[in-house]
Amino acid sequence: MSEDVLINVTPQETRVAVIANGVVQELHVERAAFRGMVGNIYTGRIGRVLPGMQSAFVDIGLERAAFLHVADIWEERVNGEAGRPIERILSEGQPLMVQVVKDPIGSKGARLSTQISIAGRLLVHLPRDPHIGISQRIEDEAGRRSLKEKLERLLEPDETGGYIIRTMAESATDEELASDIQYLRRLWRDMQERAATAGAPALLYQDLSLAQRVLRDFVADDTGRILVDSRENFVKLQEFSRDYVPKVLDRLEHYAGERPLFDLHGVEEEIDKALARRVELKSGGYLIIDQTEAMTTVDVNTGGFVGVRNFDDTIFKTNLEAAQAIARQLRLRNLGGIIIIDFIDMGAEEHRTAVLAEFNKALARDRTKMTVNGFTALGLVEMTRKRTRESLAHVLCEPCATCGGRGEVKTARTICYEILREILREARQFSAREYRILAAQSVIDLFLEEESQSLAMLSDFIGKPVSMQVESTYAQEQFDVILI
Repeated sequence: MSEDVLINVTPQETRVAVIANGVVQELHVERAAFRGMVGNIYTGRIGRVLPGMQSAFVDIGLERAAFLHVADIWEERVNGEAGRPIERILSEGQPLMVQVVKDPIGSKGARLSTQISIAGRLLVHLPRDPHIGISQRIEDEAGRRSLKEKLERLLEPDETGGYIIRTMAESATDEELASDIQYLRRLWRDMQERAATAGAPALLYQDLSLAQRVLRDFVADDTGRILVDSRENFVKLQEFSRDYVPKVLDRLEHYAGERPLFDLHGVEEEIDKALARRVELKSGGYLIIDQTEAMTTVDVNTGGFVGVRNFDDTIFKTNLEAAQAIARQLRLRNLGGIIIIDFIDMGAEEHRTAVLAEFNKALARDRTKMTVNGFTALGLVEMTRKRTRESLAHVLCEPCATCGGRGEVKTARTICYEILREILREARQFSAREYRILAAQSVIDLFLEEESQSLAMLSDFIGKPVSMQVESTYAQEQFDVILI
């Protein structure tokens, strides 16, 4: 199944949609204001060296000087002089290649390291460290040994740097690994050339933008067209592709149509659907997807689906359709961590086996590492999906200011009773001439109608008048009791 990639670029954000058979499979959003600096590599100039703190301030061209601690100086660790103080390593005005490991926060400058690392799709290159490491997430010992041997065979005899094998390399071919090695060597060579000619401070390497990462990480042999709706960014991506991923170049196309690219392919509508809790199935069934801090749960329901001869077949058909829809929703929403799926209970073991097989088949196109543990004794499917970035909902949404993320609000009657208790509490602590309730229209209406007697009884009990005022800006749960 061929996949097309749509890249929508504005000055504020870049959005990427992956489409297969006319249906959106993945969505990625990167906003310029939150891109960050982690991974950027600079030639900096040493400012002040602080022996008392064993650290130094480094000018890398930002508003605030960046911070470098002696423990983050790579030369110190490899020269066998671990006890050498920072004032013997660095001097004021000295140029130094550094990488940002922590973004500036508040009044604090960026945190730096001189241990340079450059991330590729399958490998992380350590130009100054000959070590070959393997991601701890790859747990199989035989697989770890095989990967290390495969990488060592591909390295040149005079290789000076080292590599860390990323989780995505677990099933990579020799050709894919060799391509990543070539890409990383080229990046490092270009950085060295810029460092030799540019004065300090200077930016040598900026971590790839979302559009560039798409060309590096997403494009496979079966990828079709890559449409970019910005002429300027199309030219930039052509240059990047020509230098680093030439196999992608002939698939890049500039979209110049009058209708917005995402509207043309129905992506805007899919974004709205991907933020909804309920997902409709074509058969009439539906999914309910809930994200919590601990896990994501998916509940499958038959809804109005009664299209086959008996109820068992209805359940089976609904679960088969749901298996494909859930796999797509995991990619589309980028849901990670622990995921629990409650398929509709099936009595026949062959039905359960078929649904699980369909689910694993649908998950096969997902680039993210995951494990599916099958049905539990309670009939639930447990799985994990690696968190590679924030979910779509966390990028585009925030907790509701009215309900605080609960998905429901207290009733107007509940708020009325809370207000009555608050007035009584205030009356016992303070002596006021009058108490005034500020609340939403729905709460005041209830006090004027069904709960008017309750308010009158309280007013008699405390011996003070109680007045009311509608606050149009208040949500239903908001209220204030004013002492007059």
